[in-house]
Amino acid sequence: MAVVKSNLLKKLANNYPNFLRKDLSKLLDIALNEIENALRKGKRVELRDIFTLETRIQKARISRNPKTNEKIQTEQKRSIRFKMSKNWFKRLNHE
Repeated sequence: MAVVKSNLLKKLANNYPNFLRKDLSKLLDIALNEIENALRKGKRVELRDIFTLETRIQKARISRNPKTNEKIQTEQKRSIRFKMSKNWFKRLNHE
């Protein structure tokens, strides 16, 4: 199941009926933009007792096309590493 922004907004609106939907939407946009900006700068994002996100650099390398077996130069790129907290892990696994 994917987390869709509109579904997240619906749940927030249901849980907090006193807030206007447009205010919750702005709040969600601000939070997601701050996470994105921090990751672009190479910083670590930590939501305590939930998860951490950080960028990792994958080095440039020579890879191959599995269909044609042709060697291709793959450039350096950044990827996001997700690590859930121990509390979340225990709750998900009913420990």
